[in-house]
Amino acid sequence: MSHLTSGTASMQGANLSAVTEFILIGFSTFPHLQLMFFLLFLLMYLFTLLGNVLIMATIWSERSLHTPMYLFLCALSISEVFYTFAVIPRMLADLLSTDRYISFTACASQMFFSFMFGFTHSFLLTVMGYDRYVAICHPLRYNVLMSPRGCACLVAWSWVGGSVMGLVVTSAIFQLTFCGSNVIHYFGCHVLPLLKLACGDNVSTVAMGVDLVCITALLGCCLLILLSYAFIVATILRIPSAEGRHKAFSTCASHLTVVVVHYSFASIIYLKPKIPQSLEGDTLMGITYTVLTPFLSPIIFSLRNKELKNAMKKTFLSMLYPEKM
Repeated sequence: MSHLTSGTASMQGANLSAVTEFILIGFSTFPHLQLMFFLLFLLMYLFTLLGNVLIMATIWSERSLHTPMYLFLCALSISEVFYTFAVIPRMLADLLSTDRYISFTACASQMFFSFMFGFTHSFLLTVMGYDRYVAICHPLRYNVLMSPRGCACLVAWSWVGGSVMGLVVTSAIFQLTFCGSNVIHYFGCHVLPLLKLACGDNVSTVAMGVDLVCITALLGCCLLILLSYAFIVATILRIPSAEGRHKAFSTCASHLTVVVVHYSFASIIYLKPKIPQSLEGDTLMGITYTVLTPFLSPIIFSLRNKELKNAMKKTFLSMLYPEKM
């Protein structure tokens, strides 16, 4: 009898673990607001795409912007477009649909690409901080340290680093056994909601490992940026004229603003205390990083950088009135 009981239990366990799809219910607690959310997020997404495509087109077409700083900005815009494309279209579709199923493979793919492009974004922001450090603290060595080949390597390693982060996190989460409920209390395939569905003795170990990897990478990037700006501020303070100090700092203003916005919202997602949180709270906090941060980034870069703003205006007008340009 004991053998029969254990056999039945193992069969039940096997059935429970064979998860082939998940259900995303991130916005189910806002039934009357879903149409409003759809229109709002759609407009923000389209504006994000337009802003980043305009930045890329401007940098590509304007020879005066073919410098390391704008090369990194172009790479940043590309990573932002891919990051939003990995998450937001699916989220918009779910806001209009009652069928919110996502396959196991699609869920893993979404997690991989969102982490890949998210961390690529962080690494590129760190590279941009190093670029500003070299430009202000070592201007005579700038052309040597930031050669075209060197810049290409920094961009390539940022993408490689993002890919490794995406692969590590996704493989760690999806090698777990998922049993019981397949309902994800979030609008996308993110780490914490999926960990709540996992079972087995190694769940807590995997959770700690993923936390350690993500937090180490984010804090490492943040500390390198802070170190760069510590040297930048020290150098700027030694400039005798107020005009010189203002000019030097103005080249960093847009990057520094985006860094503050990016890491403020990223800390909400990755560094928040692991305490019970309402579905509404988790969803709204996730939206700040997934939708709001990419929306703000092109606005900040275009408004706070006069050279880029003027060039973007010229590019935009040439698109509207090509015969007059």
